[in-house]
Amino acid sequence: MDGAGTHDTDRNGNGTGTGDDGAHVPDAPGGARLVGRKTVLRAALAATAAIPLALAGGPALARTLAASGTEPQLTPPCDDGDDPTPEQIEGPYFKPHSPERTSLLEPGVPGTRLTVSGYVFGRACRPLSGVLLDFWQADDNGAYDNTGFRFRGHQYTDSRGAFALTTIVPGLYPGRTRHLHVKVQAPNRPVLTTQLYFPNEPRNNTDTIFDPRLLMTVRDGNGGREAAFDFVLDVAQDPGPGPSPTPPGGTWAVGTAYRAGDQVTYGGRGYVCLQPHTAQPGWEPPSVPALWRAV
Repeated sequence: MDGAGTHDTDRNGNGTGTGDDGAHVPDAPGGARLVGRKTVLRAALAATAAIPLALAGGPALARTLAASGTEPQLTPPCDDGDDPTPEQIEGPYFKPHSPERTSLLEPGVPGTRLTVSGYVFGRACRPLSGVLLDFWQADDNGAYDNTGFRFRGHQYTDSRGAFALTTIVPGLYPGRTRHLHVKVQAPNRPVLTTQLYFPNEPRNNTDTIFDPRLLMTVRDGNGGREAAFDFVLDVAQDPGPGPSPTPPGGTWAVGTAYRAGDQVTYGGRGYVCLQPHTAQPGWEPPSVPALWRAV
């Protein structure tokens, strides 16, 4: 399995022996480091589109070394049946019907600017587009807005399975360490409710809910802090991406830019496009229900 092995992580988020995707990477014979397949996929995905200015920091946002020089176990590796991102309790402050937005910043609201970015993968390390991510958090003073929607908002992953959130570093309140709440749901799939944590927080040692597998990689940058986390959902996928077979009499083609509502044929069946995207090897219509629906 990609990234399989034993990982040593303390409750404060200090880890050893991890790879670029936050999982333990065993040494190959002769001492060479094995590169995780998710790391390669993430780099390939990032290369398919221009990187927004806020994310121009590069590899450090894609789970490279943390500021301490070590890499905590951020989430279980995805490939051929490893566990998905762990669930956590919802807590008492969730509210439905949050506004769709990628920035939770508001004029005059204090706090240290925080950008959280990453990808959502299925069990075979393939990106999932159109995934709902609903975030909510405390403000700089550790208080939740239970009457309105301050520091609440939802968004969807793009065609590369990527997301980016702009917010502030949440404040502390009694009994909890610093954290973000999120619900993640692939189209027509169950909801994953979980929380994301910050490394090197003293309260990580005393918070009974804290899980080191849910640590983000966090660094200082761009006048605030930049964090990265990749979710792995319990969505079965064929192994990929890989060489794309020639569609038997189909009209679907690699490199074509499809829009929502476009129709193609593949393997003798018809499909309608659900999300705008550019077709890539391994994204054949039968393999990616987030992008195509059989008709």
